[in-house]
Amino acid sequence: MHTRYVKQAIAGAILMASINTAYTQTAVDSLQPLVELSARRLTVAQQVALSKWDSGTPVQDSPREAKVIADAVRDGAAKGLDQTFLSNFFKDQIEANKTVQYSLLATWHRAGDAPTHSRIDLVATIRPELDQIQTSLLKELADTEKTRSSPSCKTDLANAVGRYLSAHKIAPVSLQAITLDRSVAEVCKP
Repeated sequence: MHTRYVKQAIAGAILMASINTAYTQTAVDSLQPLVELSARRLTVAQQVALSKWDSGTPVQDSPREAKVIADAVRDGAAKGLDQTFLSNFFKDQIEANKTVQYSLLATWHRAGDAPTHSRIDLVATIRPELDQIQTSLLKELADTEKTRSSPSCKTDLANAVGRYLSAHKIAPVSLQAITLDRSVAEVCKP
């Protein structure tokens, strides 16, 4: 009988420790998935640039951008997120993505060729991935609403980006770092 109480006490202690660990997650930790997703979206920009190199289509695609923003606003509003915030956030994501594309395309034009690659289908391959990232970004925006409203949000966000850059050995003045900062520039609520 005594062993049963000891086992219950141990199980209770383990449960309390895991609950306390969950509650001690820092603001930087809570913003990290949002930063990671924004960085992942920017990584996809290279595939978009390669596809546009192959097809000769321009980087600017206003109808597609408007659709992405409208879809994000609609889906995010269903999660209780502010529509103006969502519109601005996804405009920032798109602008950062276009900066990567413009930079890569200019680099390849100066070199006279793009890196060797197999053709990438923008519609069938890349857009579904971007749509999935968008869904995940919306979830993270909803999950971090309290953190993003904190007075320390800008510092916490900068530290989350810094953590990402450090973990991936990315120079803070590189195109990747600059566009990541641009993509999350307005995440914090005023």
